Amino acid sequence: MSQELKEAVIGLREQEALQITDRLLAEGADPLTIVATCKEAMDVIGQRFSCGEAFIPELIMAGEIMKGITAKVKPRLSAAPAASVGTVVICTVKGDIHDIGKDIVATMLDIAGFSVVDLGVDVAPETLVEKVGEVRPQVVGLSSLLTVAFDSMKISVAELDAAGLRDDVKVMVGGAPVNDDVCAFAHADGWAKDAVGAVDLAKQWVGGA
Repeated sequence: MSQELKEAVIGLREQEALQITDRLLAEGADPLTIVATCKEAMDVIGQRFSCGEAFIPELIMAGEIMKGITAKVKPRLSAAPAASVGTVVICTVKGDIHDIGKDIVATMLDIAGFSVVDLGVDVAPETLVEKVGEVRPQVVGLSSLLTVAFDSMKISVAELDAAGLRDDVKVMVGGAPVNDDVCAFAHADGWAKDAVGAVDLAKQWVGGA
């Protein structure tokens, strides 16, 4: 039935996807497996968008389906730790409004027991610095799907440094085009190719792995 769920999400069949999620949960399926299945579906949709086979409305619809499934799954995560293992401030950087990948990472971090502060999209460096200074997270996550926004990633990290906050946080970057070179360009501490990798990296940094 996990394959059925994946196909329903890819096909943007919202009611069917939610019904399958309900059945899987009723049958005792692992909630994390459901989230992982949805992540696979979102990867397919993201690839179609990159190839010009899907467009903004499809991305928005897929994001709404993901949010609906997440709302059903989260209350069933009885294995989730009661106390936060750390705090993460996450955002899509200035100049980019893509949020699906960021939202998936935020959801997975939440499921893993982190307190997640999601600043949204097109976030200015000064807004990021203000929030980091306020909540004092262990990890900052910067996302971008557009290569033109890589400068914003670099500026955001530089502004954290200028504000005297850089030494207190680990900065993670992510997004489809992000790689070792982008990580080095932004002066980040690390990068992850997907949500699972982001969670693993955050856990390593806070000593939870």
